[in-house]
This record gives sequence, C-alpha cells and structure tokens, in this order.
Amino acid sequence: MKSFTDNTGRAWLVNVNVGTIKRVRALCGVDLANIISIESGQKPRIELLERLASDPVLLVDVLYAVCKEEADSRSVSDEEFGRSMAGDAIEFATAALLDEIIDFFPEAKRKVFRRILDATRRFETKTKEALSTLLADPKLDARIDAALEKLTTSSSNLPESAE
Repeated sequence: MKSFTDNTGRAWLVNVNVGTIKRVRALCGVDLANIISIESGQKPRIELLERLASDPVLLVDVLYAVCKEEADSRSVSDEEFGRSMAGDAIEFATAALLDEIIDFFPEAKRKVFRRILDATRRFETKTKEALSTLLADPKLDARIDAALEKLTTSSSNLPESAE
C-alpha cells in the first residue's frame, strides 16, 4: 500500500482493489482498470492516464474517491480534501496512485504496465531537465531582453491614435 501527504500534513493510504475501482467508477465515472489499454497487435493506449495528468481537478476527485473510506472516518469532505491538494502533494499522490493501480494487476500485465509507467517517468524527468537547462542559459535572458527592446522600439514608432 502506498501513501502520500497532503498540504495540511495528513497522511493518506492509497489502496487499489476491486472495491476501490468500483467506488471510483461510481463517484467519478473513471475506470481505473483501463488506465492503460493494450489490444492485441496494437500500441498501448494511455488516454485515461493522459486525461488524469492534464486535469488536476479530475485527478484529485479520483484520489478522494480512492481515499473516501479514510476521509469519511476522519470527517474530511471532498471540498476539504481538494483544498489540501496542490503542488507537490498532487505529484506525490499521483505517483502513489499510479503505482497502486499497476500493483493491482496480475504479474504479466503489471510488468508491461510498469515498463510503460517507467518510460513515461523517464520522459518527464528528461523533459524537466532539458527545460531547466534551457531556462538556466544566460543567453536566453539576453534574447528575451533583445526581443522586448525590439518590441518596445517598434511600438513607439506607431502613429498616435486619432483621438
């Protein structure tokens, strides 16, 4: 069982089983059992994974549904849960959720899904590193300053309005 901590310091357990999948389907209309679809002879489809990655509100709703029994026992509403989720808490909760979803499946599927998730995480890490390198380049600041200077110079040469 994985866990994460929200922004108020509360630790939450993430446990994905058949009951959890049914609850998430009922409350969110999301089928965690189809987080990655693999059809014979086809490339893996990760639409649901992409949807959760691009919609933090849906993601937090799913997390709440996963943690609902624990939230109910603590009298934490979905609104209160949502208010406690931002920034790194979402990132850590997402990692816990994805790891638990993959661990839900039998070994053969789990191995394939783990490889897909690991490849996705490597891609994200390399993208962040490349972006950090690009943004840390001192030449970038000079190019931005030059573009702003050009923009302000050209806008000062515009004719005045007729007003």
